[in-house]
Amino acid sequence: MLQENYETVEQKIREACDRCGRERSEVTLIAVSKTKPVEMLQEIYDLNQRDFGENKVQELTGKYEVMPKDIRWHLIGHLQQNKVKYIVDKACLIHSVDSLRLAETINKEAGKHNCTVPVLIEVNVAEEESKFGVKVSETLPLIEAISLLPGISVQGLMTIAPYVTDPEENRPVFKKLKELSVDIENKNINNVTMSVLSMGMTGDYEVAIEEGATMVRVGTGIFGERDYSIQK
Repeated sequence: MLQENYETVEQKIREACDRCGRERSEVTLIAVSKTKPVEMLQEIYDLNQRDFGENKVQELTGKYEVMPKDIRWHLIGHLQQNKVKYIVDKACLIHSVDSLRLAETINKEAGKHNCTVPVLIEVNVAEEESKFGVKVSETLPLIEAISLLPGISVQGLMTIAPYVTDPEENRPVFKKLKELSVDIENKNINNVTMSVLSMGMTGDYEVAIEEGATMVRVGTGIFGERDYSIQK
């Protein structure tokens, strides 16, 4: 079942790329494996998937220890400052930076590990109260402040679009994030690139790709419904 699911997602990504004249290589599929056992991750790994996404630091670090070392781990969930020290040398990309205070903590821990941490700025494009992320209007000032931190490399933007039954409803959200990234790119800020647009999930990743996503985060589409009774 997992292989079938995975191949279906891959096919839909290719088709979405074809529709908008993009190469398949321009889009990274992140297999969102939160709450899933390592046996399931291994099965997807064996299909040549290398990018996996986790919401919780504890779950990511636990899987990091036992899974193959060539996996690229993405932290896509909200990151608490007191958990930063566990993750800076393990995540290839932190998708969810939404405050200067969090960025300063990441910068401090990066110094201890003598590394530069790639991050995305999480933007709450739809301004949903239940979601983390900065407003569109707050994004540039935050990035300008973070750009001064030597231990961080801002590589783009991330958003979590609203839950909708018709993915077309989220097209304006994805379009807006793309426009914001272009505006910021044109500022030519030191230590900042806008090479990554992390947007689109199981329900709407095809629309996100059509609007410029370079990373899509697909969990349910690959692994099936999540079992939240599993405590990590």
